[in-house]
Amino acid sequence: MIKRVVGVVAAALAGVVLATAPADARETADFTAIVALNNCSGSVVRPPTATDNDPALVLTNGHCVKLMGANEVIVNQAASRTFTLLGPSGNNLGTLRSTKLSYATMKNTDAAFYQLSSTYAQIQQQYGTRALDLSATRPAQGTGIQVVSGYWKRTYTCAVDGFAYQLKEGSWTWKDSIRYTRPCNVIGGTSGSPIIDGAGKVVGVNNTINESGGRCTTNNPCEVSQTGQVTVRSGIGYAQQTYDITRCITTGNQFNLTLPGCTLPR
Repeated sequence: MIKRVVGVVAAALAGVVLATAPADARETADFTAIVALNNCSGSVVRPPTATDNDPALVLTNGHCVKLMGANEVIVNQAASRTFTLLGPSGNNLGTLRSTKLSYATMKNTDAAFYQLSSTYAQIQQQYGTRALDLSATRPAQGTGIQVVSGYWKRTYTCAVDGFAYQLKEGSWTWKDSIRYTRPCNVIGGTSGSPIIDGAGKVVGVNNTINESGGRCTTNNPCEVSQTGQVTVRSGIGYAQQTYDITRCITTGNQFNLTLPGCTLPR
């Protein structure tokens, strides 16, 4: 999945069938607040402390910024990047632009937040669309979820199968990752898609899948238990949790990594 959108056209066609929802899944999410990047997916998100007049944030993966070093962290770096904002049906509403990369890393998690030049109120006024709320609560095993890709304009529906104590892929290690049930058979380009629960809140960010049964290699992550046992689950996808990131965002949607409870790498 680290390869993002390279060489995925055939897989995308196959994914039309694989993305079919299980019988007990609830179709709830549309494309409201979803964005497409040139290489990935993302979403306009609103932390619990944000106000209408704060600059809006876009959530995606750290590897959608670049293939970052295993211990690399970026904070408050000027960045002008464009995002195609989608409407509820997947129609293109317009273009959003960032002013900076507020935070990005592939250490312990695989997440990035861009700060936009527009506030939430301005986006609502111009495009008639709201942001997705970032949940401050850890999702439970069995929670019904949807992975909504702006790049492919496609939604995958499944559930939280469980959590990986450590997820290793190449030189990267991620902690407490969400493991999907099999219907979320995500492909390149879905990287950075929000994981949306039944309440319509973002509980994670999609980032990888074991593509061919490889062991802990690029595009073939493996799970490592607390005792060091390695498990390979071919065809199973994963996301990084975001509830804990809300503890690192303060007034004005600014990241403060010294806040109590903030565990993001510095």
